[in-house]
Amino acid sequence: MSTSSGTAGALDVDALLDDRQTRIIVCCGSGGVGKTTTSAALALRAAERGRKVVVLTIDPARRLAQSMGIEQLDNTPRPVPGVGGTESETAGHLDAMMLDMKRTFDEVVLSQASPEKAQQILQNPFYIALSSSFAGTQEYMAMEKLGQLHRDAQRSGAYDLIVVDTPPSRSALDFLDAPERLSSFLDGRFIRLMLAPARGPARLMSAGFAMVTGALSKVLGGQFLKDLQTFVSALDTVFGGFRARAQQTYALLQARGTAFLVVAAPEDDALREAAYFVERLQGDRMPLAGLVVNRATSSGHSDLSAAAATAATERLAGAGSDHADITAGLLRIHADRERLVTRQRTLRQRFAAAHPQVPAVVVPALAGDVHDLDGLRAVGRLLAETPTER
Repeated sequence: MSTSSGTAGALDVDALLDDRQTRIIVCCGSGGVGKTTTSAALALRAAERGRKVVVLTIDPARRLAQSMGIEQLDNTPRPVPGVGGTESETAGHLDAMMLDMKRTFDEVVLSQASPEKAQQILQNPFYIALSSSFAGTQEYMAMEKLGQLHRDAQRSGAYDLIVVDTPPSRSALDFLDAPERLSSFLDGRFIRLMLAPARGPARLMSAGFAMVTGALSKVLGGQFLKDLQTFVSALDTVFGGFRARAQQTYALLQARGTAFLVVAAPEDDALREAAYFVERLQGDRMPLAGLVVNRATSSGHSDLSAAAATAATERLAGAGSDHADITAGLLRIHADRERLVTRQRTLRQRFAAAHPQVPAVVVPALAGDVHDLDGLRAVGRLLAETPTER
């Protein structure tokens, strides 16, 4: 997406969506920058341009379901009403879903363990806590669900594009660390100790292990320790396959068919976060497609500068007429708007100077919230416009 001279041009969103080699688009960025809306708008535009799309949101906000006319999203892809609907092989369609991390975790257990073993795991208190609220579980399951969708798409041909809306803030990239973090957890000293009786010679392990478990039983209670041992003994069965698939998904994210889009707002904090995302993606050799700057303030397309408007306001001060007061108020609003436009442009130019090879598109702020397909289509059209300065 960058020019041959080494500096990036405008992000060509339609070219990205139309490229049949693009199979996965991952939208990442800090919270409150319109990432969910961007993901949905991209998915809708791709579907209406002939792609077979599923959009997966990992953000717990319900805006995506509402804007797509679906009462509630869950872990199963649901058709979006009003998109596609013909039997033509070239017609696109759009499904949407929201990650349910516990249900995805349960699916992993059921697929990797025998029915009896699976039930023991699913009912284990440690598993329930891990699958529902343990730090990092959402990111692990995001990797798992993305891998599932990709494998299903390859087998069935139901989708040729997956759009992923990631969690807000820097945790949006935690799933890149999932394979390594999971491996570290499984290979940790405590896990090896808990698995020692099952893995090692009983005569060598039993004495030391009995001392440890006896001490832990006094502190934690016998049932607590039993539940923990039952859970840990299942780790190899369940997580071995997940670790391998997570590593495969990581490789998939680095492949030619994946494109990362960093979404930001034209504000200091959001663009700092965007810079972090860009540098992290580049450091991990992830295919970065570009930057989307959302909710930019548009200029009034007037030749009247902020300074001139402010000077005119001062001249009108004290005129003592209603007309003068109204005019002065409008001039103040215009001056504030022009100063904001200038500040946002400066921030974008500073980002571009620091990351000259990252293509960008600037999307102006809309008058109201996006709450239906027409609103998403409007966002999609704005995304597809190529000028980076508005």
